[in-house]
Amino acid sequence: MSLLKEKSRFYTPHRIVSTGADYCMIIGERSNGKTTGCLAYALEKHVESGYLDQLAIVRRWEDDFKGKNSERMLSGLVDLGFVKKYTNNKFNSIYYHASRWFLCVVDEYGKRTFTQEQPFAYGFAISLQERYKSTSYSNIRYILFDEFITRNYYIPDEFIQFTNLLSTLIRLRDDVIIFMCGNTVNKYCPYFQEMGLTNIKKMKKGDLDVYKYGESDLTVAVEFSDFPSKSKKSNKYFAFDNPKLQMITSGAWEIDLYPHLPVKYNRCDIIYWYYIEFDEQVLQCEIIDSKEAGYVFTYIHRKTTPIKSDTLQLVFTKKQMLPYNYRTRINKPFDDIGKKVWYFFKNSKVFYQDNEVGEVVRNYLIWCNSDENVIKNGF
Repeated sequence: MSLLKEKSRFYTPHRIVSTGADYCMIIGERSNGKTTGCLAYALEKHVESGYLDQLAIVRRWEDDFKGKNSERMLSGLVDLGFVKKYTNNKFNSIYYHASRWFLCVVDEYGKRTFTQEQPFAYGFAISLQERYKSTSYSNIRYILFDEFITRNYYIPDEFIQFTNLLSTLIRLRDDVIIFMCGNTVNKYCPYFQEMGLTNIKKMKKGDLDVYKYGESDLTVAVEFSDFPSKSKKSNKYFAFDNPKLQMITSGAWEIDLYPHLPVKYNRCDIIYWYYIEFDEQVLQCEIIDSKEAGYVFTYIHRKTTPIKSDTLQLVFTKKQMLPYNYRTRINKPFDDIGKKVWYFFKNSKVFYQDNEVGEVVRNYLIWCNSDENVIKNGF
């Protein structure tokens, strides 16, 4: 019997795999076993195939595979006994070398005495996807993109680069399963919109949705994973009254705290307004000269009606539009009105209707910084 099924404290992907989906997306709280469960599943299938079917581990950046990061990436399979269990004690450890992981035998003195000839897993960075195109990986049957959700920066046009990498790894096969694991740190992850996952923001723990795409055979399954034992003893360390910690303790989407409207204002106090469209959200941004506050600030709230097609106000959107008043990146102003709008963001004079609106703007600003001239760690 699978070790994953024997011990309920481990997350198991068997439920989502049983849907027959090509993409198995698993989201949930941190440290609930998502990654280990998928790695163990791939190891189990590797052994069942006679050590033929291999795993591709995908991360965003090359640095994720440097130094101790890569050596520890599969250590849970050893520490939790999966290697010995699934190989019937033929192997007891995993050896890492040059973006490859090999099952191996380590003696009581810590010396490696035997290593399998072919690797169990390979490592791939999306940022380097162009480098892999000339090589064939015909035995890869499982792909794991770990930590695909981030609160930081995505690679420019990351979804296309990710799918290009998948094309290199999959080639002409149709029997590959792609796992995507992520903590609930950002509900405005671009993958959700790119993959048409329209219900993901409404999902609750334990939910499993399956998406179909027209006449194609493509299927995407999304599971909001629960912690198998229903509670983590470690939650006591994060019981502070801070909503950002709910992602760790309960799997709730992480949301920052943003400044709210400081004073009331009248319509006559609005000296200019503009719009932000992002992730299917439409926001109205008002520049307010408040006599009560004694200064000018920007207030951003949801717009409940569509933007009029003949508007002359500035509209900031990811889409390239012909009208002069439509712009893409708010942080790249090229005229006086654009510079005046950007001034409020540069000087922290922006307030939000609620924290959800703040999250939309934060993710839009991250996108604004994610152009081709941006280098990792240099934002």
